[in-house]
Amino acid sequence: MGAEAEHPQQQQQVPPSSLRPGREAAAAAAPAVLGLQLSALIDHVARVDWSLLDRVPGDRGGSQQAGGSNDAGPPPEEDKWGTTPPTPADLAPPSTQSPRVVAANGIDRARLILFARSACRTTPSSYSLYRSSPASESSTHVLQHPPLLPLQVLDALVLHATAQVSIEELNHILTEVNAHILHSRNDLTPITTIAGGSVANTIRGLSAGFGISTGIIGACGDDNQGVLFVNNMSFSGVDLTRLRAKKGHTAQCACLVDASGNRTMRPCLSSAVKIQANEFRKEDFKGSKWLVVRYAQQNMEQIIEAIRIAKQEGLSVSLDLASFEMVRDSRLKLINLLETGNIDLCFANEDEAREVIGGGPTSDPEEALAFLGKYCKWAVVTLASKGCMAKHGKQVVQVPAIGDSSAVDTTGAGDLFASGFLYGLVKGLPLEDCCKVGACSGGSVTRALGGEVRPENWQWMYKQMHARGLLLPELKN
Repeated sequence: MGAEAEHPQQQQQVPPSSLRPGREAAAAAAPAVLGLQLSALIDHVARVDWSLLDRVPGDRGGSQQAGGSNDAGPPPEEDKWGTTPPTPADLAPPSTQSPRVVAANGIDRARLILFARSACRTTPSSYSLYRSSPASESSTHVLQHPPLLPLQVLDALVLHATAQVSIEELNHILTEVNAHILHSRNDLTPITTIAGGSVANTIRGLSAGFGISTGIIGACGDDNQGVLFVNNMSFSGVDLTRLRAKKGHTAQCACLVDASGNRTMRPCLSSAVKIQANEFRKEDFKGSKWLVVRYAQQNMEQIIEAIRIAKQEGLSVSLDLASFEMVRDSRLKLINLLETGNIDLCFANEDEAREVIGGGPTSDPEEALAFLGKYCKWAVVTLASKGCMAKHGKQVVQVPAIGDSSAVDTTGAGDLFASGFLYGLVKGLPLEDCCKVGACSGGSVTRALGGEVRPENWQWMYKQMHARGLLLPELKN
C-alpha cells in the first residue's frame, strides 16, 4: 500500500529545515533505542458524545474501512434484522452473481449488512464476520483491496480488520467532532493534535519520561502534518536524523473517545509517504542497542530488512504484536518471524496472546507466554486491569496494574508500558522491576486523552515508582 509505488516522485527527499540530511545521523551519537515507524502519523484526539459516533463513517469501537467515493455503488440494503440474529440462510455463501461482504456489529446488537458487488473495487473471496468491542485494541492493518463506498454507506460497515478513511471523510469527522464536543475542564482544546502511532508513542515516552536517548527511522510528508510530527517528537527529545522527508502526505488518524474511555479510531493512511526497504542504511542502526518494531503484515518487506540490518549491527529487537486481528489474519507469517530467532522481546495483550496460540476465548495467557518464551529472551503478556505476566528464561513473574481502575483514555497504554519495560532493560533492572516500571508508565498515559503523557502525569508516575523503590530516571533539565 506504499504511496511511493503509486507516485514515484515521492521517492525524492525534500527535508524541511527542522530535519537534518539523513547522512548526518551517523555523525551524531547513536540513540540507545530506535523506533521503526514506516510512516509518520498525526493523531487528532477528542472526547466526544457517544451519539456522535453514529454520524461518522464506520461503526463504534474500532478502526473501520473507507475509501474514496468517486466510483462507489448503491447504498446498502436495509438493516432488516434489527436485534434478531440472522438465519443460516441469511449467511449463505454469496453467489457468483451477487458477491457480498457480511459484517457484524457486536456492541449494541447483532446487525448484519449486505453490500452490493458494485460497492467494492474487488470481489471479496469470502465473508468476514467479526464482533467488535469498544475496548478492543486498535490496529493499522489495511486490506489489500479496500472497498470504495459512499459516505452514507459507511455508517453501517464494520470490517474485521483495521483500515482507513479518505482525507475527505477524515475532515468530515473532525468537523462533526468540533460541533459535538464534550467539554471538560481538563481538556484545553476540542481536538488535540499530536504525533501518534504505536512506535512513536513508545519512543517519545522513553525520551520524555525516562531520559533514554531515542530516534525514529521512517518517513514523513512535506505537509503541515509532517511539520507537526517533527515538532512534537523533537520537543520530546527524539532524534529525527533518520526520518526521511518526502513529497506527499503524512498519515493521520481521528481518535474519538467517549466519556467511558472507549475508543473509535479512523486512520487515513492510503496516500501517506512511507520508507521503503531499500532505503535503510547500516549507519541508521550502528551504535544503538534496541530496535522497536510494530508487527504489520502489509509491511513485512520493510520489517524483515530492518531487523536483518539491526541484528547485523548487534541490536536487540522488540516486537509489539499490534492487534489481535493482525495476528489472527497472518499468524503463520508471525510464527515464521519468531522462528528466525531475531526477536528478543515480544509484547502481546491478552487478545493477541490468544490468537498467537490459535486458542479461543478461554485460552490461558500463561500458555501464550510460554509459547512466546520459546522464541524470545523476554516475553510479556499485558492483562489490562489485571496487570501483566512476563517471562525471561525460566523466570516467570506477574505484576498487578498500577493506577486508577477507570481510565480517561486507554490510547497508548500498551505503548507506554513498553516504554517503561524497555527503560528497565536498558538500565539492567530485574524482570519484575521492568514490569513494575511498565505498569507505572502504562497507567500514567490513561489519566488523560491521547497517547502522549502530560507533565503532571509523568510526575504521578515518578511518585508511583518512588513508592515501590524503583530506579528513577535521570532527566536533563
